[in-house]
Amino acid sequence: MPYVRPQNTWNSLDMGGVNLKNLPPNSGLFSFNFLATLYLNHNALSSVPPEIAKLRHLELLDLSGNNLTSLPPELGMLTSLKELYVFDNHLSSLPPELGTLHQLQTLGIEGNPLDAHLKSMVQKDGTPALIAYLRDTGPVPAPPPERVWKSALSPVEQETLHNDPNTETFSVLSYNILCEKYATERLYGYTPAWALSWDYRKELILNEIINTEADFLCLQEMDVAQFEEYFTKHLSLRGYQLVEKHLIEFSTVAMQRQDFKKTDDMFNRVLGKDHLAVVATYEDKQTGTRFVIANAHIHWDPAYRDVKLVQVALLVEEVEKIANNFAKLPPRPPQQPLEGEEDSPPPRPPPTYSDGTKIPTVICGDFNSVPQSGVYDFLANGSLAADHPDFMSHMYGRYTSEGLRHRLGLKSAYVASNAGDQPLTNHTPSFQGQIDYVWYGAGNLALNAVLGEVDKGYLEKVVGFPNAHFPSDHICLSAEFRVKHPKA
Repeated sequence: MPYVRPQNTWNSLDMGGVNLKNLPPNSGLFSFNFLATLYLNHNALSSVPPEIAKLRHLELLDLSGNNLTSLPPELGMLTSLKELYVFDNHLSSLPPELGTLHQLQTLGIEGNPLDAHLKSMVQKDGTPALIAYLRDTGPVPAPPPERVWKSALSPVEQETLHNDPNTETFSVLSYNILCEKYATERLYGYTPAWALSWDYRKELILNEIINTEADFLCLQEMDVAQFEEYFTKHLSLRGYQLVEKHLIEFSTVAMQRQDFKKTDDMFNRVLGKDHLAVVATYEDKQTGTRFVIANAHIHWDPAYRDVKLVQVALLVEEVEKIANNFAKLPPRPPQQPLEGEEDSPPPRPPPTYSDGTKIPTVICGDFNSVPQSGVYDFLANGSLAADHPDFMSHMYGRYTSEGLRHRLGLKSAYVASNAGDQPLTNHTPSFQGQIDYVWYGAGNLALNAVLGEVDKGYLEKVVGFPNAHFPSDHICLSAEFRVKHPKA
């Protein structure tokens, strides 16, 4: 969730000049996570405990005039800091973890036997230059443990499926890879420059994609030029093909709706938001089973919750329309037995679909919406009231006169699994939470497994992504499904 300062009537604390000799790790001070200003200057402190990292909203910290010989690396977690004063201590070096303090404007270090190079850098080029130096030259931290696949099945169920020749499984990956043009130092000042560079990130992205071995790749923020120059070559070698079928421009689709034609809110808020979705239809050559896979990237701005709802409503309507048209196509001719297999049991006849809701469907992507949002409620529950607060009192034709409905019977793969209710999918200093999802039609698909979460111990020590180990501020999601065949 966003790091919002807890409400309190005060946010400044002055404990300076009280002859404080020790800050115990269990001090109640570290529960004051609403503090913006903390004065601990002119005491007798010889150390600061790692628990200082709990005060995430600090903007000014004064540790001047103590007996400090070192600073805790955990200070690097205080990414809201704008002023840090450590005058007149006994510091000879600074922890490289301070390089993540990308908002720090003033670092007071005079009166310390500090390394001459660091002291000169501050005096000549200022605090931001020193912070950037620490950020870019610090050691690479230890990588996290590998993410582990989490099964949604019992061992008996896994064995049964493994022995069933008619089992059809497939996997999907969804990943916002952070487009090169958006990966700027202004937005990601806590990330080492070398780790933010596209040449470094693109290799990690490709490795993540390849290592999942997913059947369907749903990538967001993929620049066309980068895809053609780099990813096409490497992914095509592994059998992947680019699909741009049923490209949905939400603004264009909205303008085709008669009930939106005279809606000022549609013109003023939705139009001009250049967000897209791709809906692709597939048919298995052997079994004739059909699939609908949708990849979406919804508007980012929290101030436009109504726009997110409209975009998702348009997406779902288009998915239903495409699926219904797909269902009308005649089934593939039955597969003929191969030579030497004439005595084998006949294969399952190709399925027929009475309507689009019977076709296995997956909708995934970056929805820029938390689980408490109207977008989530609509997708998970199949309906949303016309007066839902996320419409923000704006008018969107029958959406705000009748409400929203869909018949896809969607479930979130990560909620349905045993991996936990709401995994973290976006990790920055200002936000930690879930905004990316893999939704599936539970009427004709069942979940086998999901790619597990990033190690929580690792996350507690990292201010945000991208970093040396994660090339995007988003975390890739992947899920494996099996087709529920109609009972004979």
